[in-house]
Amino acid sequence: MRSFTEYLWFNTKSKVEFINITSQIEELVEKSKVKEGLCLVNAMHITSSVFINDEEEGLKEDFKRWLEELVPSGKRYKHNLSGEDNAPAHLKRTIMGREVVIAITGGKLDFGPWEQVFYGEFDGQRPKRVLVKIIGE
Repeated sequence: MRSFTEYLWFNTKSKVEFINITSQIEELVEKSKVKEGLCLVNAMHITSSVFINDEEEGLKEDFKRWLEELVPSGKRYKHNLSGEDNAPAHLKRTIMGREVVIAITGGKLDFGPWEQVFYGEFDGQRPKRVLVKIIGE
């Protein structure tokens, strides 16, 4: 069994951003030489997310609006009383998820129609990383 690990780094221009990282993950699968296995893509920060969905600008805007409705910025959160101001980012990350696992079949990510991998940032403008761990044969 092979094991392959790499990190992707992000430093977003905005506090909240969704970045399609599918092509970067596909390149790493190819580099790993794994033909049959699993690919874990994991946000390594508690205010960012990795998720799978459709690449469509309207949908990304819908996610931003929906998350802001669920977890409004500027509300008084107990976490923010500790001197932090990013409680909404922590909660939005919990909603969107920490990681995804994608099957690798024939050396390619085995997606359903329209599926793409996204990095979701909720407290950006500083360096953060994503772990990509690939295992298989």
